[in-house]
Parts: sequence; structure tokens; C-alpha cells
Amino acid sequence: MESGWLAEGPRVAEFEREFAAAQGVTQAVAVSSCTTALHLALLVAGVKPGDEVVVPSFWLQAQGHRFHQAVKPGDEVVVPSFSFLATASVPRCVGAEPVFADVDPLTGNLTAETVAAVLGPRVSAVVVVDQGGLPADVGPLAELCHARGVVLIEDAACAVGSRYRGCPVGIGADAAAWSFHPRKLLTTAEGGMLTTDRKDWAEHARRLRQHAASFPAAERHEAVRAPAEEYAELGDNFRMTDLQAAIGIVQLRRLPAMVERRRALVASYRAALDGVPGLRLIEDPPEGESNFQSFWAEVDADFPLTRDGLLDALAAEGVSARAGIMAAHLEPAFAGKPLRAPLPATERLTARTLILPLHHELGEEGVGRVADALRRAARTPKVPEGERR
Repeated sequence: MESGWLAEGPRVAEFEREFAAAQGVTQAVAVSSCTTALHLALLVAGVKPGDEVVVPSFWLQAQGHRFHQAVKPGDEVVVPSFSFLATASVPRCVGAEPVFADVDPLTGNLTAETVAAVLGPRVSAVVVVDQGGLPADVGPLAELCHARGVVLIEDAACAVGSRYRGCPVGIGADAAAWSFHPRKLLTTAEGGMLTTDRKDWAEHARRLRQHAASFPAAERHEAVRAPAEEYAELGDNFRMTDLQAAIGIVQLRRLPAMVERRRALVASYRAALDGVPGLRLIEDPPEGESNFQSFWAEVDADFPLTRDGLLDALAAEGVSARAGIMAAHLEPAFAGKPLRAPLPATERLTARTLILPLHHELGEEGVGRVADALRRAARTPKVPEGERR
């Protein structure tokens, strides 16, 4: 506040440098949210919208159309349906079309096999999500994508502090998008970041985040006689403020301790819930370590209650768990969209998973209270399959 810089300025630049160094990349572009980071990633990667094509009006009239233009389909972007809706909605925001791929039934993440099942000639990008902070197996995905000339973008919204093959997540993709929403370990209240090793992409993203002005707003504000800027293309206002960046710099320096605390709480959960039948707790994949931004469990058929029944039982004891990750293809926004391949793992995980309470001040007493409520629910007399809800 005392510096006089409130909008994008030197603190944003400092946060970008420190975040890039922490993630092991050369470029970081601070933005207003992870959604806008994904938006910019698709734009700078060259994902193209559909084109308007002028056709003879007599042909359209013969086909029963009233308009004189048709639309040539744009690029396709492969995304998981098993994710927050932003992952699937961003391709449409840039004029492309999302193609839903299924996920691994244990991790909830895309795999090279599930992506290969839906690849088509119009696919120009794949967005892989580190679901709940659990690192996706990006190596095989990168090999698949790059062999076909497809860009790989990592939606690391939940994964700051997670590691893949000994390195920070995001390195194996062509670009990564990050969230600093309050539910994330590192927060700036709202905000996001785009990271990449492509300097040209980063420079393009920095222009686009400020309406595609020809030089940065900070330089304009510092100049005594500011030159007139030019706008060679259309951009938007996706900027982060210096107030947010100042918070982010401090949070970034605390990140290792926050991840350690999160993982310790998850270890306590595991010990307290050991031996509970029908409840599968999410685990680190063999190739990485999660920050456990979310700690979720799958309610198997052996558990006496359904997922929703378990949520009700926990709520009755004052424990606020929540339903697991949504399936975008089941939401009204994507109703009627045909699927290129079935999504059995996605639909099963969406129906059977719940997210357990997890925050840095939870403590051993809180973990014990949640675990006791889960154990009592596990002793509930089992309802016949046909009567379960």
C-alpha cells in the first residue's frame, strides 16, 4: 500500500520471477485466475476457433436456413469430464470444442490410453488435470501428444507443491495453469499463473492479459511522456494486482511447510481409518507426491451406505464433507453433447467419491472426530442394493 502501486506493477513481476524459479521453468505470467491462465494458454498455443464461411444464400434457402453464413468447426481440445467445469468451458471460450476423455479409476487423472481413445484430426491440444493435487502421469501423455503435433497443457490448479518424478508438477507439459483461489494451498485471495519455457508464448500472454497493448501498463505509468500504445489484436483484462502478488510472494515462501503439514494430516487420517471396509482413500501415485489440496475417498459397494447416505450421516454429526469432483458432461451446460468414447470411470468416481475435511488448523483432534464419525457410519446395518439411495 505504501509503495503506491496497487494494480499490476513491480510486485507482480517479483512474484512471477519467484514462482518460475520455484516451479523450475523460465517463464511465469501472473493473471486473474486459473481459468484465465488456461484461456491464455490455449490462445498462445494456437488453438483456433471456427471460421465464418460465406456461402450462396440460394443454397442456404434450399436447405431451409435463413442466414447467409455457415460456421466451419474450430479446433478440438481433449479434456477430462472429471474436473471443475472451467476445464471444459475454457475451450469453448476460445471458439474450440471440448472432447471428453475418461480418467484412471484410481487417480481420477487422464492417461495416455484414455486420451488416445478420443484423439481425432481436429484435436490441437490436450488439457490434463492434476486432480485434487494428485500429479498426473504426464510423461506418456507428452510422448503421445508431441508425436502427433498436439500441445499438452497441464491444469495444475490444485497442484502447487505437488511433485512428479522428483520435480515440481507442470514441467513436463508445454504450459501449465495454476490457481491461487482461497481453497488452494497458496492463495492470493483470487489469482492465477501461467508457466512455460516458451518465451514467445509468455510474451504473447503478457500482451493479451492487458488488452493486447503494445507495451506494459507499468511502463506507461512510469513514463513522464508515455507513448501511444497500439493494439494489433484483441486481448482482455486478465491482470493480477500488486496487492495480490505481495500476498503471493509471502505464501510462496511458506509453501514447503504447508505441504508438509498437509501430508502429515493425511497420514493421520490413514492411521485413524485403517481397516475401515468399503472406503478407498486416495493415495500418492507411484510416479509422484501430492500436496493433498483435497483428500478424497471412494465409497465402494461393500460400504453399508451410498456416498450421499454417508454425507448425510456425517452431516448429522456436524462433519461437513462434500461430494467429490463433478462430471462436466453430466452438467446442463454440456447436455446433449455426444461422447466420442464412454466415460465409465468418470461416472463411477463422480457418483461414489467424497472430499473429507482438510485444512491446516484441523489438528489431530479434528482428524479423530471425522474418523470416528466414518467408523460409526461403517457399522450402519447395510441396506439392500435395491433400496440404497
